[in-house]
Amino acid sequence: MNLLIWLSLILSLLLLTVFPFVLGEAMIVSLGKLHISPGMAIVIAAGVFVGGLVNIPIARLEREDEVAIEPLAIFGFAGWGPQIRRVRRTTIVAVNLGGCLIPTALVLYELVYVAMAAPAVLWAAGASSAVSIGVCYLIARPAPGVGIVVPGLVPAFVATILALVLAPDHAPPVAFIAGVLGPLIGADLLHLKEISKIGSAMVSIGGAGTFDGIVLSGIMAAYLA
Repeated sequence: MNLLIWLSLILSLLLLTVFPFVLGEAMIVSLGKLHISPGMAIVIAAGVFVGGLVNIPIARLEREDEVAIEPLAIFGFAGWGPQIRRVRRTTIVAVNLGGCLIPTALVLYELVYVAMAAPAVLWAAGASSAVSIGVCYLIARPAPGVGIVVPGLVPAFVATILALVLAPDHAPPVAFIAGVLGPLIGADLLHLKEISKIGSAMVSIGGAGTFDGIVLSGIMAAYLA
């Protein structure tokens, strides 16, 4: 049993060590499919990883939480007279640099590229994005203390399949656009009204919970396409 535990720990450490390099390589390859030079791809990949630590506040939301208090507890009469007090708390809404702003800028770049190189493909990008947004809206859930989360790489596979079916000759940019906009709009923006259920001091668009949805789904969709 001890041997299995040690093997599990060693395997976990190896995965944690290797995963960033594998993801970085996949990101650079994917960006190459999006008509971005290798040098710029490295800069963008570094910007995504480092920018994932940067949250830019854009709004402050006030909410009221109900808190149970026992005013007689200090006299040894706990449970004799519980009361409910409404406490006003603040939630900061922020956008994540690496998980939101950089991917959004890349989406705009790809839309301009597609509009210039193959205008007829714009409808495929729009249709793929609409379906991806709908799927992400349905599967996203608020996680207390974390944010809005989406299950694994579901958005990436949805975007990839749609791109391969609707625009096989231009699948990478279409898959990337749908892979980013799906989680960004469907998971984050359309679920902002559920911030009160999260109970967190800060909710980051493109941050924890949807960083993997937005960044990984966009990158992996382009890679798989």
